[in-house]
Amino acid sequence: MKHPALSVLTGAVLGLGLASSSHAVEILHWQRMPLAVPLVVGQERVIFVDHNVRVGVPPSLADHLRVQSAGGAVYLRPSAPIEPTRLQLQDADTGALILLDIAAESAKPDQEPLEPVRIVEDAAVAKQYGEDGRTDADRPTSASTQVAPETPIPVVLTRYAAQSLYAPLRTVEPVHGITRVNLRRGLPLDTLLPTLPVRSTALAAWRLDDDWVTAIRLTNTTSNWLTLDPRALQGDFVAATFQHPTLGPAGQSTDTSVLYLVTRDHGAADALLPSISAIDATINMPAAAGAAGPVHGGGHEK
Repeated sequence: MKHPALSVLTGAVLGLGLASSSHAVEILHWQRMPLAVPLVVGQERVIFVDHNVRVGVPPSLADHLRVQSAGGAVYLRPSAPIEPTRLQLQDADTGALILLDIAAESAKPDQEPLEPVRIVEDAAVAKQYGEDGRTDADRPTSASTQVAPETPIPVVLTRYAAQSLYAPLRTVEPVHGITRVNLRRGLPLDTLLPTLPVRSTALAAWRLDDDWVTAIRLTNTTSNWLTLDPRALQGDFVAATFQHPTLGPAGQSTDTSVLYLVTRDHGAADALLPSISAIDATINMPAAAGAAGPVHGGGHEK
């Protein structure tokens, strides 16, 4: 004969087990290797990423896969079988990528819905140049044992900016802590390279800690070749790098390059020298009472 209390306890445990299984979440660890995420036709699967992401979907899937992203969760619902295909999840703030290999098959008889997926970035994977994967609690606190970053921040920022502008999205190396910075429209850059006949236009800017990098397009306005020399730059800068060392004549494919300008504690707008407007040299001065003619500058008679 079963004990009544034992029956109640057993029922409670079974109930908890059913509840936990119905809310189970599959954990996938992102270690820079594509993650396999199977799908079932007609069923929606939720992927939790814990930060806002943009989803890169091949055009071939536009009619077969519904994709929605909100609040750090991605919702995938296929309407037809899908061959193995790769999706890209890009962090909206840092640009870091997570790769998913999806494939959708028709549901089998009595098949249970697939559980949601949570993607976890392993701490062992270094997120920033010079990091060794340890948490702050694991790091030594003595000044003599602290490890300096392997790559200077200006180099990290410049490399990231160049990749973001020139490299395919899938090849941009993610850097933890880099955020996109809004640029002021129509930023005046007349004082940046005052000795060179170039047209300067700010393209984009990023920030890491107290350092900023601003990408500026330089275009030759003459028919001559120009040599770009960082010593000609005017302003308060930490580092400057040209994508190309020269500019070809205007109208040719080589007439444009990009300057990566690194500043500290402020953006490029606050690092430039102020513009000096032309001053009208003609100053109208009132004539002295009783004077017979105009007053000339230079001195006064006693």
